[in-house]
Amino acid sequence: MELNLRKSYIAWSSIFAIAPFFLWGTAMVAMKGVIPNTTPLFMAGVRLLPAGLLVLLIAIGLGRPQPNSWRAWLWIGIFALLDGTMFQGFLAEGLVRTGAGLGSVIIDSQPLAVALMSSWLFGEVIGLWGWLGLGLGMIGISLIGLPDEWFIHLFQGQTISFSFSWLGLFDSGEWLMFLASLSMAVGTVTIRMVSRHADPIVATGWHMVLGGLPLFLGSALWESNQWTQIHLEGWLSLTYATVFGSAIAYGIFFYLASKSNLTSLSSLTFLTPVFALTFGNLFLAEVLSPLQWLGVCLTLVSIYLINQREKLAQQLEKLGSSKSLVQPTTNQ
Repeated sequence: MELNLRKSYIAWSSIFAIAPFFLWGTAMVAMKGVIPNTTPLFMAGVRLLPAGLLVLLIAIGLGRPQPNSWRAWLWIGIFALLDGTMFQGFLAEGLVRTGAGLGSVIIDSQPLAVALMSSWLFGEVIGLWGWLGLGLGMIGISLIGLPDEWFIHLFQGQTISFSFSWLGLFDSGEWLMFLASLSMAVGTVTIRMVSRHADPIVATGWHMVLGGLPLFLGSALWESNQWTQIHLEGWLSLTYATVFGSAIAYGIFFYLASKSNLTSLSSLTFLTPVFALTFGNLFLAEVLSPLQWLGVCLTLVSIYLINQREKLAQQLEKLGSSKSLVQPTTNQ
């Protein structure tokens, strides 16, 4: 009986941990048809502020305590700036300036930054298997998101040309997506400090509300026709992205980030493009190439290596110890 309960607990814990990345991936599929009919800052604000209000209502219903010190509000403000305004703003602006595949690769590279910062700030051990997993994860999401032609040219020894200009840096979608990735990585690490002074679920709700206000302000100042071309299907997609892709996903993610190993949790971000591709294939008839399937496989292997890195290291150490205990016999 106890063994069955433990297995059930592990299964539900795994589903709970994977849920944010499933919701983010499916939300990206839902948003694909809306992006051409709206403006980036308005879209970012819609995904953030209403979702934050929903999280706060749920927190009040659960009896979660509200922030009651200036330190709590200071950390929530920093959290809101980093993971709210900056992440969503850079992400939305980057999406309209770069391809979805390349943008996804850049965004989903943030586990590398989280691993480095977690190792430095909190002493989390990455180890050989962890670094190997992170490397395979980067290769995997690159195969998923980047054009197949790039890899074909690379295998054939041909060069790939890139254009770059410092003057047009902030017009570069790739640079904006990199800033979004870095903002989310720093925000993920920041939740550890936030949770020392405030309830993590309440802090998540407030950071979405406070982070969404500047996005709506920027939209009012610099954008026009934000919603005039959005039809019913588009509003339904925005609603899904707001409720499931933001409120529920961020609530679960930052609750887990306040308590669990950040390197292991963040590595699950590699699943986001896998879910996006899978549901894009199911609902939008998008076809995966052989290289993308290889990327999916490498991504899954990378997540296993990162999350099992301590067990793998212990098994390798035991194997080495057992071999050293076996003394070779010699003929007298």
